[in-house]
Amino acid sequence: MPSLIRLLVILGILGGIGYGTLWAFATLVKPQMREMSIVVPADRFAK
Repeated sequence: MPSLIRLLVILGILGGIGYGTLWAFATLVKPQMREMSIVVPADRFAK
């Protein structure tokens, strides 16, 4: 039983670290806005 509790604690800690990393990326990293343009070939409109 102690090995099961140790496994659950380790998995909980790893899950918390992963959740914290995702939260930090979502709140602290701001994407750069830039203009995009895509050229569409004329033969795509012929169909």
